[in-house]
Amino acid sequence: MSFKRLFTRSIGAAPGRLHLAAHSHHLWPDASFDGQLQCWNDAARFADTKWDRIMGEVWPEAQARVATELGTARPDAIVFATNTHDLLIRLAAACPRGDGDQLRILTTDGEFHSARRQFARWEEAGEMIVTRIAVGPDLSERIVAQADAHDLIFVSQLMFGSGLFVDVAPIAALGRADGPWVVIDGYHSFMALESPFPAQLSETAFFLGGGYKYVMAGEGVAFMHCPPGFGPRPPITGWYAEFDELGLPPGQVGYAPDAMRFAGATFDASGLYRFLAVQQMLQTEGLTTATITAHVSALQRRLLDVLGKTPLGQARLLNPLGRGPHARFLAFRSPSAAEWCAQLLHEGCITDVRGDVLRIGLGLYHDENDIDAFARLARAL
Repeated sequence: MSFKRLFTRSIGAAPGRLHLAAHSHHLWPDASFDGQLQCWNDAARFADTKWDRIMGEVWPEAQARVATELGTARPDAIVFATNTHDLLIRLAAACPRGDGDQLRILTTDGEFHSARRQFARWEEAGEMIVTRIAVGPDLSERIVAQADAHDLIFVSQLMFGSGLFVDVAPIAALGRADGPWVVIDGYHSFMALESPFPAQLSETAFFLGGGYKYVMAGEGVAFMHCPPGFGPRPPITGWYAEFDELGLPPGQVGYAPDAMRFAGATFDASGLYRFLAVQQMLQTEGLTTATITAHVSALQRRLLDVLGKTPLGQARLLNPLGRGPHARFLAFRSPSAAEWCAQLLHEGCITDVRGDVLRIGLGLYHDENDIDAFARLARAL
């Protein structure tokens, strides 16, 4: 089955392109264009009072959609921001420190750049002590074993470089309001896995995600799930954290009792509009994370079948199918990965490379014809 009809604008903008990087910049469906226009039209129509609509209707509906997809049933625990790095800064500033002024962070050597770079810079400045655990088998157990000596535990649910799935349940269970805090980076699992953060995890851990990848809503719509009671007064704070209490006397710093306590300041709301428009499209089409996953999984199996007699078939697949929850991309390790990526790009095929790993991402806008087209290119590598 093909769903290309939902992506006519993105596909039509570059008809000769074979975009196999749905794990990175997922192509935007037509519905996102409608959402963008709605945001502009609301600003023109309501002017100063547009925030009544955004914060009174758009924001709460987006919270509810995210909470349902996560599996938490806690809309009030969701706060939005422009990107996850912004949320990470607020979160780290609020995290309790067990001993001394330095925050003790336990993480992995496979985290995405927004966290990896920031942790390294804090460490360089002497503000934090960072322990990194190598990504590999039994990662959850090794993290749990070292957790006691740390204030903040940060781990991805699906590793962006290898597609490795991490069982975060035992890690999330470690979270306490007075420390340690547990943060799950779910950017590669949100809307790629069904209910990636069920209610039993949401009481003791944070979860970061956003709209750039499988949400199909683009940038500017990152979110954080905030467990109740964790960080009631974040020190890095914007005036939206007291949006409902703007009548406080001067000099008082108020905070919302829910996730809005981590809110920032004035923001571009178009991402929320795009997100809701795409969500409505999926609902109308009867598409869920489960059905999209089934569509992608079938294409991944077909891809592996046709690659067997190509150079790519000789590469090491880091995330084989059939071993539990799976990423929306396949990760192939080879010394030729960068060369292959460049050759494919020359032929109008978009993949990407991380070190010696070529990543091939499939999404709702792909069908069997795309797999066959890629197979022809792969034979010439």
